[in-house]
Amino acid sequence: MHIKKISIAGFRNLDVSECELSSGVNIIFGDNAQGKTNFLEAVYFCAFGRSLRARADGELVGWGRDSASIRLETERAGMSSVLDARLSLAGKKAVKGIMSDFIPVKHMKDLFGRLLVVMFSPEDLRLIKAGPSERRRFMDMEICQLSPVYYSDLKEYFRALKQRNALLKILQKDRGSAMRESLSVWDEQLINYGLRIIKTRHSFVEKVNKIAAEIHKNITQGAEELRLEYKAGIAAENYAAVMEKSHEKDIARGTTSDGIHTDDIEFTINEISARHFGSQGQQRTAALSAKLAEIEIIKQSTGETPILLLDDVLSELDKHRQKFLLAQISNLQTIVTCTGVESFQIKEYVRFNMQGGKVL
Repeated sequence: MHIKKISIAGFRNLDVSECELSSGVNIIFGDNAQGKTNFLEAVYFCAFGRSLRARADGELVGWGRDSASIRLETERAGMSSVLDARLSLAGKKAVKGIMSDFIPVKHMKDLFGRLLVVMFSPEDLRLIKAGPSERRRFMDMEICQLSPVYYSDLKEYFRALKQRNALLKILQKDRGSAMRESLSVWDEQLINYGLRIIKTRHSFVEKVNKIAAEIHKNITQGAEELRLEYKAGIAAENYAAVMEKSHEKDIARGTTSDGIHTDDIEFTINEISARHFGSQGQQRTAALSAKLAEIEIIKQSTGETPILLLDDVLSELDKHRQKFLLAQISNLQTIVTCTGVESFQIKEYVRFNMQGGKVL
């Protein structure tokens, strides 16, 4: 699939009218703070209904504006489609509305998969050395694109988790409260959705491991063996028992100690922890391999090539890794941001100069 046209108004500092994109490589270049990353963020917002950077949707509406809008005209399997996203400020909050072919998307789970996107930014190079939450986000955002059911499971799990934690805080102050009997009700909810999430995450990491290992092998010319292993916060076979045994501990802490919200992925290179002992170059190669594996998983799962968003990543990679990455993007639509195009070793591309939130 690919984006044919994009129009943006009031999203951060952007004011872009009907920019026609190539189905190949599109380079958005310009000085810093001109809106290049905001451009990619607008595309990402249409795919996921949320921002990668902002904590609240209201932050996405440009200064002095009361609304923001994005329109994408896309083509997928020979069929054209229109995706509209709009944010309207209502006091300190923003009202969000998304339409697909002029029909409102009522639930976020119905948005996932309509625009297939893989985004790679300098922050993603921290995938290995950052905390577990970054690796959980890596799993969740990709799986949600491929499985609306998974999104629903996550939503229900965290709803139950919030309720259980609220109850634990009450019991922390009053251990003799009759409300303690309700703890098992929320345990049951967490176990039900937790087991489903574990199964899906485990399957996803196995797929990433297989593909990323081969990519990593090619980048390092066979010198290194990458392995990803899913580390569940609670083993599936012990989930119910662990939840029951944790009651006293959780009441004392006022929060739920164990569950899928503590899951992680372990990256090893030649059987050694990449997070703790890998060099910066090894960590970046492992992160690059994992992100490129996302592309292949989407292709295998949907039969479609996703849109690749590269936010100033090339400046963070050495020439060897740059060359490898650029060799992978010849057959899919890519939108790249950078400050200059002089270092690009690509024969065919379309470039756009971004200045003051406008594409020239």
